[in-house]
Amino acid sequence: MANLKAPAGARTKKHIVGRGNGSGKGRTCGRGHDGQKSRSGGGVRPGFEGGQMPLYRRTARRGFSNALFKKVHQPISLSEISRNYQDGDVVSLETLKEKRIVKGVDVQVKILCTGELDKKVTVKGIALSAKAAEKIQQAGGEIQE
Repeated sequence: MANLKAPAGARTKKHIVGRGNGSGKGRTCGRGHDGQKSRSGGGVRPGFEGGQMPLYRRTARRGFSNALFKKVHQPISLSEISRNYQDGDVVSLETLKEKRIVKGVDVQVKILCTGELDKKVTVKGIALSAKAAEKIQQAGGEIQE
């Protein structure tokens, strides 16, 4: 306990401005020379561009964008399923999270046809590409909604 001390840079001295040129923060007090920002109470609002039409007013805001509601699926390859699952296992969102193949709370998954599958697995409640579904059925697996 006697050897504890604050890390370097944690305890810095407060700058006191306007106390003579020798202090390093005298005369202009670190505000530069003249102008709106050097005055007491001076400054401009956020987004102000010196009288030029600000960006938030220049950009058009028309129409509707569905970008906020877009569903993005995290791709999972067949080779990844083959590597992490055994014959007869059920591939679902829960098991993918348990095996730490997928992370996140509100994540959506889609199985894509990359790699080979040599195990009979049951895919439950996961989106698939048509080719991936075909390969899973060829390997003897089944697909449940």
